[in-house]
Amino acid sequence: MKLHYYRETDSLYIDLSETSSVDSREVAPGVVADFDAQGKIVGIDIEHASVIADLTRVDTESLPMSGDTIRDE
Repeated sequence: MKLHYYRETDSLYIDLSETSSVDSREVAPGVVADFDAQGKIVGIDIEHASVIADLTRVDTESLPMSGDTIRDE
């Protein structure tokens, strides 16, 4: 999973998969979900992200990860 913040549009994209999206649906005002060809969610786009969320920090809890799946980029 990757988080991408775009300052020029104040949008946050949560990339859930490396699979390409083929369909997008607005699931709430300003929130668009992207889906692959099988209908699985692959990403979430949030408009006006800095108004909705505190973008100065990211916390995680109880993620099922092994040491070999964590990478620095």
